[in-house]
Amino acid sequence: MSATTLSAPLAGARPVPNKWLVTVSVTFGTLMGAIDSSIVNVALPQIRGAVGATVQEITWITTGFVIATVIVMPLTAFLGRLFGQKRVYMASLVLFLAGSALCGVASSLPELVLFRALQGFGAGALQPTEQAILRQTFPPKEQGMAMALFGMAVMVGPAIGPTLGGYIVDNYHWSWIFFINLPVGALGLFMVWQFVQEPEDIRAANAAAAADQRRNLDWLGIALLAVGLAALQFFLEEGQQEDWFQSRLIVAAAAVAVVGLALFVWRELTARAPAVNLRLFKDPVFTSGTLVGAVMFSILMASMFLLPLFMQELLGFTAMQSGLALMPRVLVMMAVTPIVGRLYGRVSARLLIGVGVLLVAYGAFAVSHVTLATSAAGITHAILVQGVGFSFLFVPLTTVALSNVPRMRLADATGLNSLLRQVGASVGLAVFATLLSRYGVHARAAVASHLTIERPEVQGRLAQLAAGFQQRGFDAVAAHEAALRALDGIVRRQAMVLAFEKVLLLTGLLFLCVLPLLFFLKAKRGPGEPVHVEMEM
Repeated sequence: MSATTLSAPLAGARPVPNKWLVTVSVTFGTLMGAIDSSIVNVALPQIRGAVGATVQEITWITTGFVIATVIVMPLTAFLGRLFGQKRVYMASLVLFLAGSALCGVASSLPELVLFRALQGFGAGALQPTEQAILRQTFPPKEQGMAMALFGMAVMVGPAIGPTLGGYIVDNYHWSWIFFINLPVGALGLFMVWQFVQEPEDIRAANAAAAADQRRNLDWLGIALLAVGLAALQFFLEEGQQEDWFQSRLIVAAAAVAVVGLALFVWRELTARAPAVNLRLFKDPVFTSGTLVGAVMFSILMASMFLLPLFMQELLGFTAMQSGLALMPRVLVMMAVTPIVGRLYGRVSARLLIGVGVLLVAYGAFAVSHVTLATSAAGITHAILVQGVGFSFLFVPLTTVALSNVPRMRLADATGLNSLLRQVGASVGLAVFATLLSRYGVHARAAVASHLTIERPEVQGRLAQLAAGFQQRGFDAVAAHEAALRALDGIVRRQAMVLAFEKVLLLTGLLFLCVLPLLFFLKAKRGPGEPVHVEMEM
């Protein structure tokens, strides 16, 4: 073979992209999408006043974003085959930035909901596309580090969102929670265009699959997916406010979700060129890893919801103060996640995940002892332990779940993996918010049953409260009525403390239930990958 023949392919070959530049480039969009899933929540009172919406109506700003996000996630691979992964990522980022700019100038609730949905359609493809790009860019022995970098964006984003949002709302106009995305996103868009290259084998495989897809476009599957997921997400987001199955609308949403998703599964298993490859769930490693990840995100999102709520509602913290109190968990996750990424491949994935499960459960047990006297420092120890636990979970879970997936199917797998994480987070928020409300009612009834006027302790407390009000200028009758209301307020607060304690403890106990799934997390060793020393369980 001549030297000319040998050099011919090399002359047209693309330069190998720098993996770290690729990582930084694709992380911008994912981080912004993750932050935007939570940053808006702290600004809802200001936004509600600006657009003249009720408390119930304003929740559609969040609901519309999440519904749009979950619809796009499983279709990421389908779009990537038709247009290319890099183009899909860039188009999604442009859509996200356009939605951000429009949200910042919206003047009515319908406009804001529509533009938030536009943001969600853009954000939905960013996470799974980044995950697939990183898996295809890093060599097999560095897959753990690739997923560690991805995990930092996915986990840290929702954690810093409320703090960043609180700072912006306290110091600037609420529209800046959207406008801040524009310069960061523009930089990310430029870096993706400049540094990210789609691997030739992926391009060739996508081109071949796209031809078959175009001949057999799965419009029915896409429609069933959109209807089923939109109904499911509406059910999860709005069920608590509508008292679940007491509402005909929620019952209808549940029925549409069940029927739509059942028909979607049937369609995808029988279609010639399915839009979503559900056959990936035949792999027990992928299935169990994805399910454990969904449970992990349900607990993570629940704790991110419960603790700030406890601090703000019962301890009197501002949104900014509660965000700063939870910041140590974010910092420890940022510090530990890269270390776990390096450990992956040297230590059993199941051992790392098992340690993570135990740490998160212990943190939940520790934080379940909160009281009205608990300070921010009193919560720090527990959330630091949980932060370490989440770091030990995310990297090996995400890496091992995709370990048996063929390289050409990574985009399909990451889309499904991201979807289950998002649905898990929504389920966690819905379930624990409902339990918190119901436990609060039960605890209040239990505490109030002991407050009878015949008890000397109750009489003494009422007399003490009434005397305090009389010193402020109340007459005897008004002071007595004010004392009764004050005592009722004390009962409500103590009941909510008991409800928080019970729910926080339950998060840890439920998390321990995923330990049996670790039996299935035994990945095959890929070419060039170090041998995993697996524990028999």
